[in-house]
Amino acid sequence: MFKRMIWVGIGVAVGVVVVRKLTKAAEKVTPGGVADRVSGAGAEMKESFRAFWADVSEAKRAKENELFDAIERGEDITPLLEDEDEYDAETIPGRQ
Repeated sequence: MFKRMIWVGIGVAVGVVVVRKLTKAAEKVTPGGVADRVSGAGAEMKESFRAFWADVSEAKRAKENELFDAIERGEDITPLLEDEDEYDAETIPGRQ
């Protein structure tokens, strides 16, 4: 009798674990669960875009300062306006 009680207890414990895992998996595919995951991804994308925009703004300010300094010194700014990363059209696939 005691052996049966142990096996019943183990069965109940396994059943509880399985039901909890299935409930958690089912929550992920409900509209609310999907909305939570999408909103989380949207928040991460928004934060990533903010960091990117901050980097771009910082680079823009640095370039503007460089140009203003060159203008104040009376230097030719033409070399500063050219692309630093010039690519040869032959090295870029698909470009003519």
